[in-house]
Amino acid sequence: MLALLLAACQGAPTEQSDTLVDLATVRSGPRVQADELDGAIRQQPDNTGLLARRATLRLAAGQPVAALRDVEAALQIDDQDGELYFLQARALRALGRLPAALAAARQAADNGFTSPELPLLEGETHLAARQYEAALESLDRTLRLDPDQPAALFYKGLAYAATADTAQAFDYLQAARARDPRQPEILHQLAFLFNAYREPAQAALYARQGLRIDSASGALHYDYGRQLELQGRPDSALRYYRRALVLDTTQYRADYRLALAAAAQGQRPPAIIPHLQRALRRNPRLPEARALLAEALEAQGRLPEALHQFRLLVAENPGNQHWTYKVWKTNEQVQAALPDSLRTGPRVYYRRPATTIERPQPEAPLRPLPVR
Repeated sequence: MLALLLAACQGAPTEQSDTLVDLATVRSGPRVQADELDGAIRQQPDNTGLLARRATLRLAAGQPVAALRDVEAALQIDDQDGELYFLQARALRALGRLPAALAAARQAADNGFTSPELPLLEGETHLAARQYEAALESLDRTLRLDPDQPAALFYKGLAYAATADTAQAFDYLQAARARDPRQPEILHQLAFLFNAYREPAQAALYARQGLRIDSASGALHYDYGRQLELQGRPDSALRYYRRALVLDTTQYRADYRLALAAAAQGQRPPAIIPHLQRALRRNPRLPEARALLAEALEAQGRLPEALHQFRLLVAENPGNQHWTYKVWKTNEQVQAALPDSLRTGPRVYYRRPATTIERPQPEAPLRPLPVR
């Protein structure tokens, strides 16, 4: 028996420690899957199904330019396939080419593509183009084909919000949430609207739910910060605004709120200027933002930049004497700091007043001497 136990121990495999797989080395995802189709497409360059499949994967991987190339190559082979035109419309929409996307969507319909996704894409594209009536019409067609489509309900809510129909906006957003309760974007829009209508307690509810689902959402961090500010907790709000920008630099409203807070606290221009510049690049119509930026640049001595902002303020507020004066004054300061060869304004040379010279008056003619 001892001999058998020794033999068993010698024959048993040595135990090895578990090793974790480095997830960074795992090849997966739509981009990798698209790359894996390259060989098949080289062998079958006229296979529109393979090209359409790779285009779909490219779109999912955030590569709309490559997707559009594949779709256009497929359309050169078969220009009667409605689904290819739909893929083309999706790629064009992702590139922000809205009129071209709508034209491709119409061609998809003309070639027999009847999926509810088509009017949904048209509705969202019209919404992006601020064509609200056309957006609502397309979204209604989507809902006739699929009454429980949460995306269509969501976009209808956004369209009504954009046209200031608050009741309808809330109704459709709530309907979308009922059908897709774990969609962070729906919760963000509800929180944003409740904040906009000064109902921070309701906004906090939706923002909190959204953050439980997506803790990396910059938009939801902004929403939660805004409701804190509206409820009188500005210091806590600023922390959420900063976090929103760390997560998503496109959250220009967080930049705007941070700049307003810094100005109200009397902070120096370097704490204000970068926030306002980023915010105005995304929304030039933020109240008081351009005026604050112009005056902060002026206070910091960045006069050419301040002059540009003052001129924009005059263009936005024609006839405003204050901004007109600021343009004149700042322009004079900018011109005075330049050498004569670089001045763009007219050069005015002031002559010294001529000295008054008193000329002797001609003497009266001498009277002739009397003749003796």
